[in-house]
Amino acid sequence: MTQFLDSLQAGVLALRQLPVDYPQAFAWYTLILRFLFPLLALAMLVRIIRSLIKASPKPEVWAYLSLPNGASEPLTHWENILGRAGSCDVVLNYPVVSRQHAALIRSEDDSWTVYDLGSKSGITVNGTPADPSGTAVSFGDVLSMGGVETVLLPVPDQETKHRRKTDAKPVSPWGSLILLTLFQVLTALQFLFSGDEEHMLLVPGSFLCLAAVMWLYCIIMRALGRIGFEIETVAFFLSTLSLSVTSSSAPSAVPKQFLSMVLGLIFFLVLGLFLRDLERVKKIRWLMAAGAIFLLSLSLVLGKAKYGAANWISIAGFSFQPSELAKICYIFAGAATLDRLFRKRNLGLFIILTGACMGCLALMSDFGTAAIFFVTFLVIAYLRSGDFATLSLICGGAVFGAFTLVSIKPYILRRFAAWGHVWEQASDGGFQQTRTMSAAASGGLIGVGPGNGWLHRVSAADTDLVFGMLCEEWGLIIAVLSVLCIVALAVFAVRCCRAGRSSFYSIAACAATSLLVFQTTLNVLGSVDILPLTGVTFPFVSNGGSSMLSSWGMMAFLKAADTRSNASFAIRAPKLHGPQWLGNLGPQSRAPRKEVSREKD
Repeated sequence: MTQFLDSLQAGVLALRQLPVDYPQAFAWYTLILRFLFPLLALAMLVRIIRSLIKASPKPEVWAYLSLPNGASEPLTHWENILGRAGSCDVVLNYPVVSRQHAALIRSEDDSWTVYDLGSKSGITVNGTPADPSGTAVSFGDVLSMGGVETVLLPVPDQETKHRRKTDAKPVSPWGSLILLTLFQVLTALQFLFSGDEEHMLLVPGSFLCLAAVMWLYCIIMRALGRIGFEIETVAFFLSTLSLSVTSSSAPSAVPKQFLSMVLGLIFFLVLGLFLRDLERVKKIRWLMAAGAIFLLSLSLVLGKAKYGAANWISIAGFSFQPSELAKICYIFAGAATLDRLFRKRNLGLFIILTGACMGCLALMSDFGTAAIFFVTFLVIAYLRSGDFATLSLICGGAVFGAFTLVSIKPYILRRFAAWGHVWEQASDGGFQQTRTMSAAASGGLIGVGPGNGWLHRVSAADTDLVFGMLCEEWGLIIAVLSVLCIVALAVFAVRCCRAGRSSFYSIAACAATSLLVFQTTLNVLGSVDILPLTGVTFPFVSNGGSSMLSSWGMMAFLKAADTRSNASFAIRAPKLHGPQWLGNLGPQSRAPRKEVSREKD
């Protein structure tokens, strides 16, 4: 083993000597590479982003409901609202039927349960009044709502057999993976030539290990029958940029960052598999709520101030932010299934949880994370209630609380003092933003090359100001593509959620991507002085293990909401035989779901 390492080191030293021996050739190589990186990124990401944005779910029928007029209405979701309102999944236009009369919900074992949503005329199943906590419904049972009788019918075997054959094929992952691997190898070579001798094996080796992990994951998942790797490819691309940023700013921290990526991928898989069982998910929601409060309280008690906010905990030389993991717990606790959305205190307990989380963040002076939690709360609260009046009152209270906080915590006000005129305080409050904008401008469209920038010498360049490092070293094209990746994930979440099997998956996915988009907005616009610099990270890209774990966790919520067949963690994939796993299977998706409102009768 020692002999192999010595040979490897000798070979690397010989490669590092090439720029010295052939300076003119190396200058041309560097120039060509600067143009090649954006071309590879465009070729790889354009088709992935287009696939995410244009994903159009088609209907998948789980059962039929026969109507009094003899027609049969398909049930295209696991959770279906029956009522007179036009927003219902099954519209029963009869005066005796309430606007939102009942919820008919399917379980993973194909059993059905009906819930009364506070209707005036009630529900009977085969003539027996329905239980307020839900009544099991079997195929062939008569479901009566105010005397309007319907019958639950199974999907014919022939229709079940052929319903997956008409789907459009997803984008193949292999071409994108090859391009991304080439991107990673060239980045490793770039750092091999431009990095210091102390880390000449460590840094390039991390990029190659990331490529190996990426291929191993995709091959194993494809062999297990999974398709649709756009979400993971975006995450691997942004993680590659994160390794580059870390290699420029703190080469010795590259192993920690790579390890956090591997742990994040494992966390992504574990959380995704856990989300498969919706009944198990419902049982653990309040435990996750307690976990969110515990993690934030832990920061409050043991946290040390860093960049103004006391949200860092150091153990055995490792520093992490519990608030990043608290985001996962908060979204997990905030999402809800349809049968819970119509219960009393549906939103009240969630508001109490939000108040506790916001109070902890205020005491930590972590304004950026508090803003992210509040926006996430608004998204979840709207999806759970659709009540604009209540949300307006909550926003008004939040504004009042923010003004109170500023008066109590003058440090926060000082952070806003330079906002909008940082060039007037270039050596004081605007030091970081002015250096970020100068470095970003020097990068132009194609950048100066990975490892060749100077912004990494500025404090928090690889975290809060990381967009400036992207613009400087990688160029504006790749920096903008990184932002578009996050936006595309959000668009994909909205399109998938229209056909969501459960409102839990829909709410969690929309909340997770909204959090990522808002966090990216604060990071990007804060670093260039369009918004105040709030000290939040760029998802996946910023250097930091806690942020990386949190970002991968958010992807699990989105993956669980993916409505394409064999792509969602919420659905068990069928086994494939022979070489079929190397090909493309068509995605299975569902019809757009109408917006659910909680109007009174």
